[in-house]
Amino acid sequence: MYGFGKSEKLVGQFLKQMGREITVATKFFPIPYRITKGQLISALKGSLRRLQMDAVDLYQIHFPMLPMPEEHWASALADALDMGLIRSAGVSNYNRSQTIRAHNTLAQRGFPLASNQLEYSLIERKIERNGVKAECDARRIKIIAYSPLGMGLLTGKYTVENPPPGTRGLQYRRLLPKLPPLITLMNEIGAAHGDKTPAQIALNWTICKGTIPIPGAKNRRQAEANAGALGWRLTADEVAALDEMSDRIRTE
Repeated sequence: MYGFGKSEKLVGQFLKQMGREITVATKFFPIPYRITKGQLISALKGSLRRLQMDAVDLYQIHFPMLPMPEEHWASALADALDMGLIRSAGVSNYNRSQTIRAHNTLAQRGFPLASNQLEYSLIERKIERNGVKAECDARRIKIIAYSPLGMGLLTGKYTVENPPPGTRGLQYRRLLPKLPPLITLMNEIGAAHGDKTPAQIALNWTICKGTIPIPGAKNRRQAEANAGALGWRLTADEVAALDEMSDRIRTE
């Protein structure tokens, strides 16, 4: 779905140039005309051709979608595991019930559910309140946190006077006035860790919460800045302070 396969083709080309092992994840989107397990296997084989790989490290169901139940696609993932086409199976955007059902189906075939990719950041902590994170943690299902920078709001780049462009500016117009205290705190904590940026603090917070953040990067500079979130840890007190400020923004 990303660039109609072009994204996978580019990754496949880059893998040949890297000279070292890279963990590769991709997805299957069960759009309405895809309803059979065979179609998942066919789509997976197409991804493998584009990636120039014999097996992908993590294959994920992109989104739960009717009419097929979660058990159906989890069983298809188990088939792919049996065939050696994937090394681990994951899901994305699954709620608590859907996660449990996928986990149980895979477990019946002798496989773990490796991951659930979910939106998670200092300004989007719904998975803490609805039980999904607790369920994943209890079952050792790794949460892959997408939009860990809050669509750019946690970088400190945007303000009421300088909102995000396009629809994001409208979407977050009520949240922007509440952000300055959180950004100020992130800057203070960053100064104590060698001038880490708010973005690096936001990413490290998700790591301290036991998740794997996947921030976007439009260029090399942003990719290098994101990497600055690695190799160090916020203290427990700093995580608690960020939690408290995040809660205050949510409830105001």
